[in-house]
Amino acid sequence: MRQDKQLLVITHLSQLITLVTGFGSLIVPLILWATQKEKVQEMDAHGKNIINFQLSLIVYCIICVPLILLFGLGILGFIVLGIIAIVFPIVNAIKASNGETPTYPLSFNFIS
Repeated sequence: MRQDKQLLVITHLSQLITLVTGFGSLIVPLILWATQKEKVQEMDAHGKNIINFQLSLIVYCIICVPLILLFGLGILGFIVLGIIAIVFPIVNAIKASNGETPTYPLSFNFIS
């Protein structure tokens, strides 16, 4: 196993591809994690955190859809989720470059 902090940072930042393409925030990190988890030290832990975070965001977005009818709370939820989806990949990419273990808030453990 090799240590590759740059690839870990790229994996975290790859979640932001949605800002450019409109999709891919789950697909790109999933591919990087699946292909590199055996080769790069700490990729397995980082990849699981990212996948759990992205799946959790999807669940929260699904929950926000019916909440739009309830006083527009779903719209507020989408705004908050959008901010979280941009801020935490950047913060955790910085943590990964410093050798720290990243944490994503409000994530369900789909993959452990």
